[in-house]
Amino acid sequence: MEGCILLVLGIGLLHTASAVTHSLKYFYTASSEVPNFPEFVAVGMVDGVQIVHYDSNSQRAVPKQDWMNKRTDTQYWEGETGNLLGSQQSFKVGIDIIKPRFNQSGVCEGQITMTIPLLLMASTALHSIFIH
Repeated sequence: MEGCILLVLGIGLLHTASAVTHSLKYFYTASSEVPNFPEFVAVGMVDGVQIVHYDSNSQRAVPKQDWMNKRTDTQYWEGETGNLLGSQQSFKVGIDIIKPRFNQSGVCEGQITMTIPLLLMASTALHSIFIH
């Protein structure tokens, strides 16, 4: 008579997953005629840690964390640069529209913050060992 023994590790974890929430924020700042300051700056942050920087002087999205640089390729950064260049142009148009409406001829600035909650699921695997 052959027996079969099933050992299950993590019995209480069957069909469960743990969720981790992270915060992704982008800060966009546009200005006009501010000496020694870029007209547009964008900063991306995850959980309060800066991950990307872009400004109108360099016109390049630059990773600020080693893990971002290791997990992304040149195409990603070219795309990110293109997106932020588009945002820079939109902000410039916005400031050019706002200045005359508020009789503003000199320094003008604006800022937008976008927050995107990220939910990462880390599913727990069920480990089974069959012994015959």
